[in-house]
Amino acid sequence: MKLVRYGEPGAERPGLIDARGNLRDLTDHVTDIAGGALARLGDLKRLSPDSLPLVPDTPRLGPCVGNVGKFICIGLNYADHAAESGMSPPPEPVIFAKFTSAICGPDDPIILPRGSEKTDWEVELAVVIGKPAKYVSEERAMEHVAGVCLANDVSERSFQTERQGQWSKGKSSDNFGPLGPWLVTLDEIADLNALPMWLDVNGERMQDGSTADMIYKVPFLVSYLSQFFTLRPGDVISTGTPAGVGMGMTPPRFLRAGDVVELGIEGLGRQKQLVVEDA
Repeated sequence: MKLVRYGEPGAERPGLIDARGNLRDLTDHVTDIAGGALARLGDLKRLSPDSLPLVPDTPRLGPCVGNVGKFICIGLNYADHAAESGMSPPPEPVIFAKFTSAICGPDDPIILPRGSEKTDWEVELAVVIGKPAKYVSEERAMEHVAGVCLANDVSERSFQTERQGQWSKGKSSDNFGPLGPWLVTLDEIADLNALPMWLDVNGERMQDGSTADMIYKVPFLVSYLSQFFTLRPGDVISTGTPAGVGMGMTPPRFLRAGDVVELGIEGLGRQKQLVVEDA
């Protein structure tokens, strides 16, 4: 299934995309694509999409999962990105948090925070937890995953690396966490470790990679994280980005108001974001 949330920010409704690409409403069957509903996806899979009401027009798509409890990110999880960052691949996953207030829809604008000098892009595969995971083995980790989606780990590098403290303040500005368009269940993905991924700025290809190049794969990451804290339904794990970010260029290149960012992962859809100044 391709599950979505559509409507105005804060008032999104649950839906799915049928085989013909039509948006169908799920309100009669689930209150939201969030929390406990993610543990009951089997009930939704038994529905006939053609029996669901068609949604007219083309409404805004919100983040494909609601009420996210934890937004966990994995740093330096592609060797080529670690190299362009001037760092060695880490001996264990680098973990940091992106505050949930950063989450927005896939085509909502990227908002440059006040004082921003080095806002950057990162196309990433994100994993959405479907049932609680605590001390799970790598072999059983995927039993706890509801699905995967496309994410852009927007990052303000001067906040992240040039000021005191940890990375989160450079990762968590408003609209720095676009998720979606779809939450795609695992039965729709032939090989999670072979998904082409890309990102363009103003039509110019910046990132051109594949999940095949991830250092730590999804089952390991879910198991690893569950050793430190319980993963709960709706938690999101963004798994890292390949080479091609702005800070790795010579000279570095960063986003400015008016830029357009487009990104995608095969089978997970695409996003398009206009860069704007904060009000």
